[in-house]
Amino acid sequence: MTQASVLFVCLGNICRSPLAEAALRAEAEQAGLDIVVDSAGTGDWHVGDAPDPRAQAVARRHGIDISGYRGRQAKPADFHRFTHIFALDSDNLANLRRIRPADGTASLSLLMDLVPGREGSGVTDPYYGNDAGFDITWDDVTRAARAIVARLQT
Repeated sequence: MTQASVLFVCLGNICRSPLAEAALRAEAEQAGLDIVVDSAGTGDWHVGDAPDPRAQAVARRHGIDISGYRGRQAKPADFHRFTHIFALDSDNLANLRRIRPADGTASLSLLMDLVPGREGSGVTDPYYGNDAGFDITWDDVTRAARAIVARLQT
């Protein structure tokens, strides 16, 4: 069986997707699940940048240091490298569908489709809001991370 590998994709890879990456790493570790986890953005303007300080702060409050994460842009090769790619909203899902190669093997879906009652919805981008938005994002991605772990354990 192929080792599960998950890529989370948002717009800039400095807020939502690094938090989703951190949440899944934590949930998988707690469950004793060995998976590869990464994050990326569909845009290129934050390539090489650390996560937003507010994202780092919310992760730190949950005992996770994401200061070493660096932004990168999603690439067609990711559809061969990962088994699962989750877009954090419908715009990024559409962007990923555009770059997906015809022979890409990764499953592609909207992250919140995994959370009962949240199907079809995106994780709200907290970038232009206040700190409280990052807590909401953390709650969303943690719920989704728990759902991913539950699915991978079956």
